[in-house]
Amino acid sequence: MGERGARKFIAYKGIVYDVTDCPKWKNDMHELLHFPGQDLTSELPDAPHKEEVFNHDCVKIVGRLESNQVQ
Repeated sequence: MGERGARKFIAYKGIVYDVTDCPKWKNDMHELLHFPGQDLTSELPDAPHKEEVFNHDCVKIVGRLESNQVQ
């Protein structure tokens, strides 16, 4: 669990993921660069890994971000 027992969520390309059980997120920060609640869409191109990290067993899809665009 995260700080005070909270689950840890991140977003990527509009999808929200629960990363609470992932070892790389156990200290509430990932590589001292990324924090729970962050949209990592713009960060991933600079990461040493690619989208395959979202296929790990500890990563769970829990929702989608709402679009703020008016149609």
